[in-house]
Amino acid sequence: MLTVDQYDFIRTSHRVYGKKVKEIVRETGHSKNTIKRILRGEYKGYKERESQPFPVLEPYLEMIDGWLKRDKENPKKQRHTAIRIFNRLKAEHGFQGAETTVRRYVRQAKLRLGLKGGEVFIPCDPEAGIEGEVDSGYIKRHFGAACAGQRRFVCLGTGPSGYGI
Repeated sequence: MLTVDQYDFIRTSHRVYGKKVKEIVRETGHSKNTIKRILRGEYKGYKERESQPFPVLEPYLEMIDGWLKRDKENPKKQRHTAIRIFNRLKAEHGFQGAETTVRRYVRQAKLRLGLKGGEVFIPCDPEAGIEGEVDSGYIKRHFGAACAGQRRFVCLGTGPSGYGI
């Protein structure tokens, strides 16, 4: 498959610089028929593919959506990932499809349900002995039928040697 740059190069070589088809074939390594086809018509442009259905996942779609909807109530770190959903489908329901199919569907479903936003990562690199790092998180624990949430803080101060104190 030719890229847009290659189309442009071939058309420019022929129309602007007046190169013959034979010369362009020699320079690009494409066949004479390909060069002629490009010179006859314009580049068609990018055509977005239609959304592919998920026939293998069809019996499980409502179940997956239910898991993802329930994940809205859970902390970020305790939500289902695509691989976790795939493993769970295989173990609990004998799913025979591919992991990539599940990944593709989960990505679309998370966007549709509003579970996935723009993620940002800010690297933290404190100077040894001068700065420290603090991290906090929310943990949900299940004790039988009861569910309790706790907030945890982790502090890390670095000494002059660079090791955590």
